[in-house]
Amino acid sequence: MAKKKDISNLRESINKVDESLIKLLSKRRELSKSVILAKESSRSAIRDQKRESDLLNRLIKLGKKEGLDSHFLTNVFYEIIEDSVRLQQNYIQNKINKSEKRSSISISFQGIEGSYSYLAAQKYFSHSNYSLNFHFKKLFSEVVEAAEKGEADYAILPIENTTSGGINEVYDLLLHTTLSIVGEEKFQVKHCLVAIEDIPLNKIKKVYAHHQAAAQCSKFLETIPKAAIEYFADTAMSVQRVAEEGNQHFAAIASEEAAKLYGLKILKIDIANQAENFTRFLIATRKPQKVDTRIPCKTSIVMATSHTPGSLVDALGVFRKYQVNLLKLESRPIIGNPWEEMFYLDFEGNIFDEQIQKVLEELGHYTRFMKVLGSYPSQELEKTKLEYTKILNVEEKVHSVEEKKEVVKAPAVVKGKSKSYRLASREYKPEDTIIKVRNVEIGGNGFVVMAGPCSVENEEMIMQCALEAKENGAHILRGGCFKPRTSPYSFQGMGYDGLNLLVEAGKYYDMPVITEVMDTEQVSEVAKTADILQIGAVGKTHRPVMLKRGLSASIDEWLNAAEYILAHGNRQVILCERGIRTFETATRNTFDLSAIPVVKELTHLPIIADPSHAIGVRDKVIPLAKAAKVVGAHGIMIEFHPDPPKALSDAEQALYFEQFESLMKDLYKL
Repeated sequence: MAKKKDISNLRESINKVDESLIKLLSKRRELSKSVILAKESSRSAIRDQKRESDLLNRLIKLGKKEGLDSHFLTNVFYEIIEDSVRLQQNYIQNKINKSEKRSSISISFQGIEGSYSYLAAQKYFSHSNYSLNFHFKKLFSEVVEAAEKGEADYAILPIENTTSGGINEVYDLLLHTTLSIVGEEKFQVKHCLVAIEDIPLNKIKKVYAHHQAAAQCSKFLETIPKAAIEYFADTAMSVQRVAEEGNQHFAAIASEEAAKLYGLKILKIDIANQAENFTRFLIATRKPQKVDTRIPCKTSIVMATSHTPGSLVDALGVFRKYQVNLLKLESRPIIGNPWEEMFYLDFEGNIFDEQIQKVLEELGHYTRFMKVLGSYPSQELEKTKLEYTKILNVEEKVHSVEEKKEVVKAPAVVKGKSKSYRLASREYKPEDTIIKVRNVEIGGNGFVVMAGPCSVENEEMIMQCALEAKENGAHILRGGCFKPRTSPYSFQGMGYDGLNLLVEAGKYYDMPVITEVMDTEQVSEVAKTADILQIGAVGKTHRPVMLKRGLSASIDEWLNAAEYILAHGNRQVILCERGIRTFETATRNTFDLSAIPVVKELTHLPIIADPSHAIGVRDKVIPLAKAAKVVGAHGIMIEFHPDPPKALSDAEQALYFEQFESLMKDLYKL
């Protein structure tokens, strides 16, 4: 009884803290509104990323004193900063477009209450302070028509999905509509299987689903082959049908919100083929809206070029000429003109910018039809990056102008005998290859740290390691999942279970992950979730591949192995120097530091150093890691463990957390 009372008191205390947080968040939002009024009087920038960076760095240092990790704090303050930016942007947009003062707006969309379009509309207009009135329509054409005729103020239309691709019907409607795109919303779609009762999947006889939802969940549907699929115009409608029929053997694919709305049970969540499943929606209205030049902007157009060789290249060359970044290029057939295409393009820029006006004007020379679909605020807000030199209290080395020039100087191309590794050579590509893995760039002038345990041992352990890596400024989380050993009694790795834990840890701490693949049969499966494959010589995957140097391989042999991967079509190869066999017996291998500058001269591919596996001795790893950065490696791969002596594999080379923290501080000083 006493325990129940204690929990009750604790919960009451939590409730009071939560109420205080709500009041403080409300007060902060009011201050954000005051800030934009002050900015407007001086036409100041909406975002001050230097101020945001200083704010985050200061708060993280304060948080560490209170026992709060930087990942938790940055997630909280990214949300707060984004809310503040959205509020300020909405205020400016309403002012520049002289939006009339009213209490409500109407929105047309395809589907009913609880559909993804309905949820996306609620999210998009959440900062508007309008009361929302919805017009439910069966067809996309009816959605557009309602807005064109003035029955609705806005139309919201799904245009593409990260799993199933573009929605052709909507693209075709955009070509002919008089509406203008004024906004976008990227909504995370979490498909669930729902039914009246919680029954086994093998008892389900019928599944109602929108055809796009069924396509996005095709692999899950294969696990219930006895169930017939019946298509509906909308996900929420399929849930409504299940509720109306009352048959316990019928199910539907829809959102959690729709299931709750109609009182159904969720049998399984997140059933889409891809875990990161997003649908992009466009918001359109009758009158085009101006976008303040201080707001990051996106423009959408549709164009047709002449049906002659090089006509599309000439048109796209205009964007290159004016250094305008293309975000999307989608083709659709021209009805009545067999084998001819319309091209839909999204690009960064505001049609009121002089540079974008020049682009559109010059584009007219290379097109026979062009229509601007809209210029609108981009939903993507660049997250302010943390400055680990400040968070870790490191005084960063200040490079002289001469040093900086030397850093960016590309290696000279060595002329002479033709290389057998043509695609990997500097002759083929003089400039450095830079491989982007989510928000991390490998190659060029950057230096990345891949860090984590030799093997994923359990969930608690890999989460500890991910937090340690994140807190100290590592960029990529490493962890072995497949560990074949000569002895059957040695730890063999957790396999795909370990891979799932590694991926989840990386996702939680917003870090790409790298893991080793030991067999060609594992490649396609591991490539579905891991961001980088650490592998011998396999190139038939779209993921970046880290190629480790063979223990007896010469540099030429190593680069020829890379050539096999490049020749198979994967141009995202990262080289890894991890030591070679010599006559030395005091260490596992000899770390060939000299290979790093030599390889950088011969190839454009990035090179990573792995001192942990090279030396195999914990206390020798740190000086070699620092030496690798000094001689020009593009990054290092380091192993650490919460309790190295108890590590299930390679215990002798894994750093203690304290050693890793010290190393990271030293690396930021170099």
